[in-house]
Amino acid sequence: MRLERVEPGRVDVALEVLPEHLNLVGVLHGGVIATLADTATGLAFRTSLRPGTSHLTNHLSVTFLAPGREGTVRARGRVVKAGSRFGYAEADVVDDRDRLLARAFATFTVLEERSNEAPPGREGETQ
Repeated sequence: MRLERVEPGRVDVALEVLPEHLNLVGVLHGGVIATLADTATGLAFRTSLRPGTSHLTNHLSVTFLAPGREGTVRARGRVVKAGSRFGYAEADVVDDRDRLLARAFATFTVLEERSNEAPPGREGETQ
């Protein structure tokens, strides 16, 4: 997988589909498509975070629209809502002819980053 574009609120990732990415009936495995969509939405959302925060994916939904084959497949992620506690992003997964293979959406929880300091011990405990 390679990163092809990074802009505020937008990320494109691509993958050269190899035979090992195909399922038993010879089309691109849905898990590969979901991984591309998850990566594109998550990285796109990451570009919208304020310093000192991180995020977790709450939900990923992928609707498969056409079978993928060998060649290059791209996921184009875009942020729709970037709030201080919640986010929403979408991705289109397309083949090298720009045919829509899947559309996905993801929701995110925004987290305050924790410091790397060890928590203080309780009175009487040794660390």
